[in-house]
Amino acid sequence: MDLHLADRTFVVTAASAGLGRATASALVAEGARVVLVARRADVLAEVVAELGEDAAVALPADLSDPATPGRACELALSRFGSLDGALVSVGGPPRGAALANSEQEWRDAFDSVFLAALRVSRAVLEHATRDDVALAWVLSSTAREPLPEMAISNGLRPGLGLLVKQLADEVGPRGARVVGLMPGTVRTERITALHAHSDDPEQAMADAAATIPLRRLGEPEEFGRVAAFVLSPAASYLSGCLLPVDGGKMRTL
Repeated sequence: MDLHLADRTFVVTAASAGLGRATASALVAEGARVVLVARRADVLAEVVAELGEDAAVALPADLSDPATPGRACELALSRFGSLDGALVSVGGPPRGAALANSEQEWRDAFDSVFLAALRVSRAVLEHATRDDVALAWVLSSTAREPLPEMAISNGLRPGLGLLVKQLADEVGPRGARVVGLMPGTVRTERITALHAHSDDPEQAMADAAATIPLRRLGEPEEFGRVAAFVLSPAASYLSGCLLPVDGGKMRTL
């Protein structure tokens, strides 16, 4: 299938590793160009070298800075002459119980997870060079069902999930699309770090895999291929929905 991504340009946040990096690779493989946003300049340089300077450019920056989304969009226009959408990945908040996380942790997470997603989306929609903008928000299974010891994620992700629908309603008349992606347990640095809190991290990973119908953790590349499709014109009638990419683990409809 031709995804019709040739010469389209996307901002990809959290692009130095995991789901963001895998999505950037999938987009470039289909002929797209990418602006890679993440904090680690040295790792971003490696990703650009891997993808090729004709298809990728790096912006070492933190999404907690309100100016970062606009800078990323301007870089897309100056380097590639177009902007067609974004993979909006904002990382994850700290672990903790509902009353154990401090108020400051809740405030910081709201800024870095919730507001950051809105800032990136607003900037992309304002700078886009065509009407059929495609936005894919990386959420979590916590958008539909809670996870133990992940109170802040459980509190914020469902709200973002509903905003996917509302934003899709608002921008749909211009031809733009918004889709939420809910990765399950994918073998990323964050998943490894979360399981590192257990007494036996390897066993914790094995136990997690045993709860998944496919009996294995996902690989970032599997998520990246789904994200590239969602962002492509091939998915032109897909909008305002949440898609699980979890090997069948989620029990809700």
